Amino acid sequence: MKSLPKSLHQKLLQREQNNALRQLALPNNLVDFSSNDYLGFAKSEAIFQQTHDLLVSRNYKVNGATGSRLLTGNHSIYTETEEFIAQFHQAEAALIFNSGYDANVGFFSSVPQRNDIILYDELSHASIRDGIQMSLAKSFKFKHNDVVDLENLLTKFQTATRNPQPATIFIITESVFSMDGDSPDLEKLVALSEKHNAYLVIDEAHAIGVFGEKGEGLVQQLNLQNNVFARIITFGKALGCHGAAVLGSEQLKTYLTNFARSFIYTTGLSPHSVATIFVAYQQLAKSQQERENLFQNIDYFKSCLPSSIFHLPSSSTIHSVVIPGNERVKIIAQQLQQNGFDVKPILSPTVPEGQERLRFCLHSYNSQKEIFTVLDLLSTFVF
Repeated sequence: MKSLPKSLHQKLLQREQNNALRQLALPNNLVDFSSNDYLGFAKSEAIFQQTHDLLVSRNYKVNGATGSRLLTGNHSIYTETEEFIAQFHQAEAALIFNSGYDANVGFFSSVPQRNDIILYDELSHASIRDGIQMSLAKSFKFKHNDVVDLENLLTKFQTATRNPQPATIFIITESVFSMDGDSPDLEKLVALSEKHNAYLVIDEAHAIGVFGEKGEGLVQQLNLQNNVFARIITFGKALGCHGAAVLGSEQLKTYLTNFARSFIYTTGLSPHSVATIFVAYQQLAKSQQERENLFQNIDYFKSCLPSSIFHLPSSSTIHSVVIPGNERVKIIAQQLQQNGFDVKPILSPTVPEGQERLRFCLHSYNSQKEIFTVLDLLSTFVF
């Protein structure tokens, strides 16, 4: 078989030399401190069985969607699930995409137009940034969670584009950031967007299932759902399945159906995948105990952290301990894994050089003994 071009081979060698080469790993039986399965839904036998029962009751004995949703793939469970999701999230409409990546790429590549302005948080997820790069709009990043820097940019671009016709400005952020686990001041962002007549878009991937009375997300916990232009939600975290949706107006749903290429030009999710989303949402509405356990574990984790370990502030499921250097953080992660705990290192260039870290993801099913033990081990390995 023909080998890689030399330029690509050199890029792989450089990754190896920097201790940053990514490799696929098989599932393990270690104590889970790395997955996004915050409520244990991915391993839920009840959701598995209820999904099967739903499909049988609807006589859906097929394996695939057979085509894009605009051709043959828009089975009736799609419609039922989107209506349920929209009602659950107090939105006019929901449009399901095949993944969070597809949703962000489809939205940001198609909604902002030429000469529009996109202002995005500098730590926005790669899928957001990839969608922005595909857009014809002009884009500028603002300092992480810095509303002062954002308002300076808003003022600058509104002044520059006041005549003859003001540009449409989009503000992009996440409600919970995937690497730091922190959150912006969403109420201030809403106030800024309204003051400057901008369109606020919030990715709620790591907030769905965690925040809100029934896991609706941080936007609804703060009762801001009517002040946000669009929310992107994903099902591969707390909901334990696969796919994503864009929440917004009926007009936005129609627009994306017509112009989001990652929606139009792909085979739809299978009936089984969509039925799993539907059942998981029904389970989410009844998962108060799981969320209570989760937040008890978050509080306990923070109380057990040694003061000498640099921990990025977070009230979410994601907690990062910064250990600079790819080689060092990989060694410590391996030591924790050898002792039975699945804790993953996050390396540069995924995070900036010097910000390499261990990323702890907490779950409703972690025990306090597990939390205490893994942090006690960490303190011995770090020093």
